[in-house]
Amino acid sequence: MFMVDRRQHVRTQLLERAQEDKRIVGAAITGSAARDAEDRWSDVDLFFGVADGIAVEEALSDWSAFVYRELGAIHHFDLRAGSAIYRAFLLGELLEIDLGFTPAAAFGPLGTGGFRVVFGDAVARRPGSVDPGHLIGLAWHHVLHARISVERGALWQAEYWISGVRDHTLTLACLRLGHPVAHAKGADHLPPDVTGPVQEALVRTLDADELSRALGAATRALLRELRATNSEIAETLEKPLLALAAVS
Repeated sequence: MFMVDRRQHVRTQLLERAQEDKRIVGAAITGSAARDAEDRWSDVDLFFGVADGIAVEEALSDWSAFVYRELGAIHHFDLRAGSAIYRAFLLGELLEIDLGFTPAAAFGPLGTGGFRVVFGDAVARRPGSVDPGHLIGLAWHHVLHARISVERGALWQAEYWISGVRDHTLTLACLRLGHPVAHAKGADHLPPDVTGPVQEALVRTLDADELSRALGAATRALLRELRATNSEIAETLEKPLLALAAVS
């Protein structure tokens, strides 16, 4: 496992390279380090603005070769968000490096994950929003398909859908209470009266009776959150959802 001083050395090495790379006109530290919340297990998170006339893919390809050659990367994957490409690398000592590249015109913070400019000029970007109506739709969809999966004897699939109901319930609560919503980053800040009912929906064993119990608990926790989020929708969905959760 990587040592903390190794992580700091890697971050410094990458920022120094960015300063020397004429294609990079802006650099920022993102993630927990930008919020002064870094701990023993934190990644290296950096975001770069690419100069006009330079393709983001060109810079990303060259930087990827450097990370593999000089830092010992063993694998990576990409995530696209608008004009930005984020590439997550895993080093041999299990340090993760997340590098984001975007055109200079889009170099700026998006969301509340932390953004500390090292050099360059950041632009104001409009934060993305999470649609609670979409989350509610996903939640009832998952309750329905969990019920169907239990009836079919598809136990692993049932567990998958029940877990999804739990996740969307926690996300709705985070959204309502002003906590970060992505990847359950705000879930540990939720009060016990929210997390307690959701905890009851954890699947303990993979059999039909237990899955039925967990589905019922997940559905009740969802309805509890819906009453706080949108009482009108809660009233509309309550009877159908409770009927779905009554697995034979």
